[in-house]
Amino acid sequence: MSRNQDRLGGTSTPDDSSPPQQLAQAQAESFSFVVPTEFVELPSKGLFYPENHPLHNQETIEIKHMTAKEEDMLTSRALLKKGIALERVLASIIVDKRIDPHSLLVGDRNAVLIATRISGYGSEYNTKVTCPQCGTACEHVFYLHELNAKEHGRFDGLDVRYNPESQTFTTRLPRLGADVSLRLLRGQDEQNLLTQIESARKKNRAEKTITNQLRHIIAAVNGDSSPEVINVLVDNIPSVDSRHLRLVYKLCMPDIEMKQDFNCGECDYSQELEVPLTADFFWPDA
Repeated sequence: MSRNQDRLGGTSTPDDSSPPQQLAQAQAESFSFVVPTEFVELPSKGLFYPENHPLHNQETIEIKHMTAKEEDMLTSRALLKKGIALERVLASIIVDKRIDPHSLLVGDRNAVLIATRISGYGSEYNTKVTCPQCGTACEHVFYLHELNAKEHGRFDGLDVRYNPESQTFTTRLPRLGADVSLRLLRGQDEQNLLTQIESARKKNRAEKTITNQLRHIIAAVNGDSSPEVINVLVDNIPSVDSRHLRLVYKLCMPDIEMKQDFNCGECDYSQELEVPLTADFFWPDA
């Protein structure tokens, strides 16, 4: 909900006989604008931040509406090349400057980005998608205001234990029988994963998407948090155990449900599709 309204202040008209410097100052003071802010609900409800974090047990985060200054960041070639454009935007719009955008849980970060897109360009997201059935590229509209926080923390009979002190979720692997603790990814982790993917592509190497993700989400194996032990597990984990960890992580992770219905006008194929966060997302007129 908006906390501020657009405000235009000052009604006095400067005397034309005033000195130029005073005239300019009076004209500047006659126009003032307060950038509106809003409170965005956090999918995590602040439950998975340490006690010394500003968002600990906070259900919302206050952000400013996007302005032309943030648009400059999103179109800066230097920032885009470094992959830090979104981080700069987040740092700019988050009102509480104690909050490091890199420390945001991925799901909370997604909620902030979606709210920023809606306040900046509206809820309708027009973009091109490819039909999974016939391969036709077609225009499609996603309605961002219909995206809601997904339910998390229901494990459907799986043995999962949460440790509030370490903020990890522990589960037992069905094949190996080891107890593995998982941690929720934050903005910095997501950036690291994207950097690894991009680096592999530039070097024409295979993208180790699953193993890289496992190295980031696994916090400990049988209570041992050393990188050596985690690497040994990741390099040798059976597929059934890998799938189990990814399923448990998905159920643990607070996030926005990013899927909406898609109907292909060419072949009449229907399916839920992930909302693509392409360049169109923050630059609809590009």
